[in-house]
Amino acid sequence: MPNMNPKKLPAREQAPDVRNKNFDEVSQGYDEAMAMEEASRCLNCKHKPCVSGCPVNVRIPEFVQLVAAGKFMEAYEVITSTNGLPAICGRVCPQETQCESKCVRGIKGEPVGIGRLERFVADYAMSHGAKSAEPAAPNGKRVAIVGSGPAGLTCAGDLKKLGYDVTVFEALHTPGGVLVYGIPEFRLPKKLVRREISTLEAMGVKIETNMVIGRCISLDELLSDEGFDAVFVGSGAGLPRFQGIPGENLNGVYSANEFLTRINLMKAYSFPETDTPVQVGNAVAVVGGGNVAMDAARCAKRLGAEHVYIVYRRSEAEMPARVEEVHHAKEEGIVFKMLTNPTEILGDENGHVAGMTCVEMELGEPDASGRRRPVVKQGSEHNLDVQTVVIAIGNSPNPLIKNTTPGLDTQKWGGIIADEETGKTSKPFVYAGGDAVTGAATVILAMGAGKKAAAAIHAELSAK
Repeated sequence: MPNMNPKKLPAREQAPDVRNKNFDEVSQGYDEAMAMEEASRCLNCKHKPCVSGCPVNVRIPEFVQLVAAGKFMEAYEVITSTNGLPAICGRVCPQETQCESKCVRGIKGEPVGIGRLERFVADYAMSHGAKSAEPAAPNGKRVAIVGSGPAGLTCAGDLKKLGYDVTVFEALHTPGGVLVYGIPEFRLPKKLVRREISTLEAMGVKIETNMVIGRCISLDELLSDEGFDAVFVGSGAGLPRFQGIPGENLNGVYSANEFLTRINLMKAYSFPETDTPVQVGNAVAVVGGGNVAMDAARCAKRLGAEHVYIVYRRSEAEMPARVEEVHHAKEEGIVFKMLTNPTEILGDENGHVAGMTCVEMELGEPDASGRRRPVVKQGSEHNLDVQTVVIAIGNSPNPLIKNTTPGLDTQKWGGIIADEETGKTSKPFVYAGGDAVTGAATVILAMGAGKKAAAAIHAELSAK
């Protein structure tokens, strides 16, 4: 019998005033009994609407029914038949706007906690000796993957399963892309990312780090000199945007990219045991309203800043961040300054941040994005007393590959132009997907793009 409780079972988590002082994972997930209880809320609908909301088509009702029956390892096999990174997706996917938004249980109550169940299954399987999938027999063809973020790793895993010789080229010294430099430890423990990547390596995927494609070697050289039959570009969006206001060059102004990379990849929270410091001061302003802004603000709080402000020019209703991230940030004491926009960052005589001038905004008519356009409220100028400013208003792709690859068509803003269903670019045997194509988006959309590209590469190379 289905469990007809209208509410999903809450996950265990650290108390807000404890977790805002440490980098341990906030959510402690479900135990076995909780997972079985939540899974029994699934109605096992005939049409499986939840699957249509998943960019990698996880067979959701099937795995959930197995969890309800206590068959956790079988559930893991069902999930990993289409999703190679379940421990990551269970933590960072915006399930509330994807699979869970289509759940029939959500019509008259809360949807089934699909994300929490996926996380439970992945964690259970990892701690009970889950094995890597067996790759097919080698087919003699080689594919190069540029970037080891979610798009690249997914494409690599799918191609390896089909028998391709796959090499991933990563610019940084550690594989994982945004999963290791962008998402904080308290949302996604790095040992889990390492574990998911080692599953791919156990299948035979080769990963070469410190390889900046476009600098060490070009895309053309990969195809001609190195003998690869196809290339997938999943190089992400690592180029920060700034507002272009006075004072952005002062000491104490960070792009969210630099701030989070120092903290997550370089472990600045353990300084001086690690080599990289990060300056936060007593008061920090984070400009922006997305998940990256929430991550930066919550990191600043954990690094000891007493006052941390989210400064966002629209209202909370327009914020792109996940509801759960906003909720967690508020619980942890982050102050939200809505309808507020910076106009200048102020410096002291030593060139350090000493404050930020802001204006208040009002919402006018909708703009091209459908959100109401913010308009400055006259006479509302005021100063915010801060020592650090983090700019988190978005990223675009690094122009290096665009500038070193003749014949590769790109958007004006730098995104690689690629077919949405196949990832095919204007250059023969070159495919692309993830943030390098869309600009900064979600982990799961990048994974979906890597998956589609792997299928298209297989189709093209099989016909060749």
